[in-house]
Amino acid sequence: MYTATAIVYPSTLATSVTLPMEILQAASQMASVEHRGHRQVRFTLAGPNRRLMRLDSGIALKPDMSYAQLPPSDLLLLPAIWRNPLPTVRAAASWLHRLPALAGAGTRICSVGTGSYLLAEAGLLDGRAATTHWHYFEQFQRRYPQVELKTRHLITQSDNIYCAGSVNSIADLMVHIVQEWFGSRIARSVENQFSPEIRQAFRAAAYQSEPNSAHHDETVLRAQQFLQEHLARPLSLQQVAARLGLTARSLHRRFVQATGVSPQNYLQSLRMATAKDLLRHTNLTVGEIAWRIGLQDTSYFSQLFRRHCGVSPLRYRAAVRGKLFDPAGDEPALRNRPGYG
Repeated sequence: MYTATAIVYPSTLATSVTLPMEILQAASQMASVEHRGHRQVRFTLAGPNRRLMRLDSGIALKPDMSYAQLPPSDLLLLPAIWRNPLPTVRAAASWLHRLPALAGAGTRICSVGTGSYLLAEAGLLDGRAATTHWHYFEQFQRRYPQVELKTRHLITQSDNIYCAGSVNSIADLMVHIVQEWFGSRIARSVENQFSPEIRQAFRAAAYQSEPNSAHHDETVLRAQQFLQEHLARPLSLQQVAARLGLTARSLHRRFVQATGVSPQNYLQSLRMATAKDLLRHTNLTVGEIAWRIGLQDTSYFSQLFRRHCGVSPLRYRAAVRGKLFDPAGDEPALRNRPGYG
């Protein structure tokens, strides 16, 4: 069974706790079918003590343990901080020193929004890539100049330390973690259950200190870059291998060894991520989208999309289009609210 804990403080943005909790609990229920009904994820809350805590937003949460009782776990979540994060950072001095030890023990630590201030204050982001809520970029950079702030990435990963810039981004990251823990079938089911527009593929959204699966094969990195840059062209493994001065067999072997997936599966994942973005944000027909991602056969594209995403391209578009905000209306209004994200 996997264990996940969220540290809560009075300024916690509750959504950044409840959404990850519900995503992991849904995955746990689906995975339990193959384990005689036994739950597969235990999600707990840690607070100053075990008494009911009323958040600044008025929502009440009851911690399962105190900060002093934090055990090593598979996942530790630092939620987003409502409004100015500095008072919360100062109040956390009594327990922040525990974070490096937990990270050293192998716990995957994920911050949401300005929760990354707590990671930086604990020294866990020194010399590492990180991100935070966009409204606090300048303040964060002034306070933590030793951190490599990535303002153009929604998610960053450096070893077992992750930062998500917003609540939507932590949903993306949770689906990625579900896939690592339980496989792509359950991850896809969870994504569809919580609505498909919550997720941008982790590979597309994240900045990883060691690009794409932490490998160091420069030839494979060149192959990945070539595939990304020539996505719209029909590509064969032989063409890519010849470009790199390798045989197709040698490239396939090195690619699988470095990334854990074949070049063909990697390319399909890139194509599906691009197709989802085009379905979400454009009025291109299914055939035009297939052509733009290098597939000439519309029927084959639809079959491939359904296999990867669980629904047809048109059903996916209908689902996401029904819930998109008007860029000229709602979204700027939300962004101007204090504490948004």
